[in-house]
Amino acid sequence: MNRRDALSSLTLLPMLPLFDSTAARAAVPPGLTFVPPLFVSHGSPMLMLDPGRTGEAWEALARSLLRPRAILSVSAHWMTRRPAVSATPRPETIHDFHGFPDALYDIEYTPPGAVDLAREVADLLPGIGVDPRRGLDHGAWVPLRSMYPAADIPVIQFAVQPEATPEDHFRLGRQLAPLARRGVMIMASGGLTHNLRDLVRDAPDGAAHAYVREFADWFATALARRDLAALLDYRNRAPHAARAHPSEEHLLPIYVALGAAVAAGAGDADFQPFAAYRDYSNGALAMDAFVFAAGIT
Repeated sequence: MNRRDALSSLTLLPMLPLFDSTAARAAVPPGLTFVPPLFVSHGSPMLMLDPGRTGEAWEALARSLLRPRAILSVSAHWMTRRPAVSATPRPETIHDFHGFPDALYDIEYTPPGAVDLAREVADLLPGIGVDPRRGLDHGAWVPLRSMYPAADIPVIQFAVQPEATPEDHFRLGRQLAPLARRGVMIMASGGLTHNLRDLVRDAPDGAAHAYVREFADWFATALARRDLAALLDYRNRAPHAARAHPSEEHLLPIYVALGAAVAAGAGDADFQPFAAYRDYSNGALAMDAFVFAAGIT
């Protein structure tokens, strides 16, 4: 049996409630502009040439949220040894991929930067690295080009540290939580699964290896249960964790968003995870998107 034949069709399980923007906004006290942190699986850059249902889902997600004053994109494609934030007034489009059609390299997404937001991040994380030249890699601009095509919302990036742990990133998210209360979207961008060796290029959307579905279902279930201990220890508790993530950089961003949501609420059990989108691409990529609302007081 070849890899394509081994794929099974998508089965959506009601593990997490679908995101309800009306209910989420009703939980925010008057006078407070709270933008819930979120996680998107950004998939392949080819989504910019053929966005399909993933692009439609990103568009719908943006419409459902309050318009942020700025976006802090936590990207799996910016890796550093210590925490870092970008601070360029006009970030360039980084085409950080190879071997794709020429048309992809012609795409530009050039929103304004947010030097003032970078200062806020530096105030919350004293000693953080500040990169005045870093542009936007495809972990940021691929989903944002569908979500906010006018490119009129300021965007900067926040790096992940592949040598650090999920708990380390969760703590960083907790420190960044005040930004969500100030109208900043903390958009974590990675992949719920990310094993490029298992890609099946001609797989239909919604088809996936069994292990991909099992890992994605476990993670969604742990989120639904708000089981922080299990989520932080996913490497030991989740099925097929090492195969789903041979390296961890594509999952680490979700812990920043999760930490921000938990700290923005009234307590560790008060964050509210919602499924914004669940799907599979290329057999090996779980394309889940989650919104982390908070029980704010």
